[in-house]
Amino acid sequence: MESERRTVTHNSIDELVITRTQLLSLYNEIATHPPQIGDAQVPELLQRFCESLIDYTAAAHFKLYQYFDENRERRRAVLDVAEKAFPRISQCTDSILDFNDKYDHPETIPDDDKLANLRTDLSCLGETLADRIELEDEVIRALVG
Repeated sequence: MESERRTVTHNSIDELVITRTQLLSLYNEIATHPPQIGDAQVPELLQRFCESLIDYTAAAHFKLYQYFDENRERRRAVLDVAEKAFPRISQCTDSILDFNDKYDHPETIPDDDKLANLRTDLSCLGETLADRIELEDEVIRALVG
């Protein structure tokens, strides 16, 4: 039973890391070549990125955090790490959702004001993602340690 539970945990972590890697690849693509005003590919690129962003956020919730919500973890050391990390992860999630709300609407993405702020918003999002990944990794290390 314990071995099976650990296997499920490791598989969930692996799936989360794959989703995260896909997101970071798209982030790198969009951050190193940000869309310019008048670029016809802006709606598609930003929508793909936002979809990946939400996929990652959902994967983290369903693959990692739900595990704790359902009280399936019994190790006190792991619970202590999770209790410290989750409020900060939640703040990161709010920032991620704000970015998504701003840019995941193809009909309004080409708006010049939004694109003018995209570089700054991407930079802030990058910092948020870095913070969230660091916190998630703390939880993951505790889980597999």
